[in-house]
Amino acid sequence: MHADTQGQSLPVFGLAALLGFDLLPRIRNWHDLIFYRPALNTHYQHIDSLFGDEVVDWDLIEAHWADLLRTTISIRENRMSSVTLLRRLGNHSRKNRLYRAFRELGRAIRTITLLRYLSEPQLREQITQVTNRNEAFHGFADWLMFGGKLIGHNDPDYQEKVIKFNELLANCVMYSTALDITDAANDIAAEGRPVDLDDLATVSPYITHTVRRFGNWTLNLTPPDDTPNTRLDLEPRVLFAAALA
Repeated sequence: MHADTQGQSLPVFGLAALLGFDLLPRIRNWHDLIFYRPALNTHYQHIDSLFGDEVVDWDLIEAHWADLLRTTISIRENRMSSVTLLRRLGNHSRKNRLYRAFRELGRAIRTITLLRYLSEPQLREQITQVTNRNEAFHGFADWLMFGGKLIGHNDPDYQEKVIKFNELLANCVMYSTALDITDAANDIAAEGRPVDLDDLATVSPYITHTVRRFGNWTLNLTPPDDTPNTRLDLEPRVLFAAALA
């Protein structure tokens, strides 16, 4: 799972690990981040200067391990709402034992992630690519948001509906644009002209100039007469004609 720099919350790192996936955010402001030692007497030959005197409190994690697992299972089984979880793990809940336990686990997990980030160039490139793509999607969804980016109601259920419907609309527009791109590429190939896959890869589905954002939006649930063509029919001789010339 990828996130921007704001996704570096320590409790979220701990929760993500218990849910079974890696939280890999894009990282900046390194001077504000702390590398936690597993114990005070633990030292490293080449990277010891990265660490200070802060140590992971394993006793706290062990004492509340059952609570951490219970909370994680409740989330996985949809027995706890996201609103309740965020309230418990918010910054205002730092005296909450659940917050402190998740935070302590997150310190260990984030330290491992930071070390991976430093030692794996391919991982850094992957994180940058994915987060840039996510930001492009969110920018496209914001462009499609009716009435501005601010949600006027403080009702969590209403806010969730607005976000979900906005993302549904963005995905529908992207799907329609992708079909148009597919048809155009197939038409070019059918005419015998070369189609470069590298050029095709630069065509984004987040095109806005063809969308009438404030036009008439009609919900038509009737299946189309013709099945949309989602397959690129590019013959190898057409694809590599330019390379062979």
